[in-house]
Amino acid sequence: MVGDSSGLGVERSVERTLGHLRALDTASAEAAERPLTLEDLYRQQRMRMVRLAILLVDDPATAEDVVQEAFTGLYRNWSGLRDAKAAIGYLRTAVVNGSRSVLRRRKTAREYQPPHQADARSAESLAMLTAEHQAVVAALAELPPRQREVLVLRYYGDLSEAEIAEATGVSKGTVKSTASRALDALQRIMRSH
Repeated sequence: MVGDSSGLGVERSVERTLGHLRALDTASAEAAERPLTLEDLYRQQRMRMVRLAILLVDDPATAEDVVQEAFTGLYRNWSGLRDAKAAIGYLRTAVVNGSRSVLRRRKTAREYQPPHQADARSAESLAMLTAEHQAVVAALAELPPRQREVLVLRYYGDLSEAEIAEATGVSKGTVKSTASRALDALQRIMRSH
């Protein structure tokens, strides 16, 4: 088990791991000016959205597809958006919804085929993480999709409960209870490894 045995230790591990990944992304995003065009937004937000999708679907190629679809949808709706901040929210919601669709399709496919374990993480992405961070990312992959979404959006996306509720289409109370259950489950998973 990594960290201490309390739920608070697991939460700190999740926060450190996903916060570390968020810091890598925001450092490059903050260096650029606020997005003004779709092209600027694509350059500044693409990798952040890909990392978000990877944390949700656990497959880099699929994550790229999800993000590409999100940007395609944004392009179609560009004229109806208020500002760049609304565009980022649109992208985040589209990535979450696209990831959900992927996971539903995977579940359906598994019902008709024997399950297989895909080697989703690249050696480079894991090499950048410490052993503790690797353990947290591996444990996140074992959580149910909704729990994983809430933790990733909270600690990687650095979103408030209200923003998570909006991105996932659930109530703030559901976000709070899901996060609590997810941290408990994560603690159990990490203890068992």
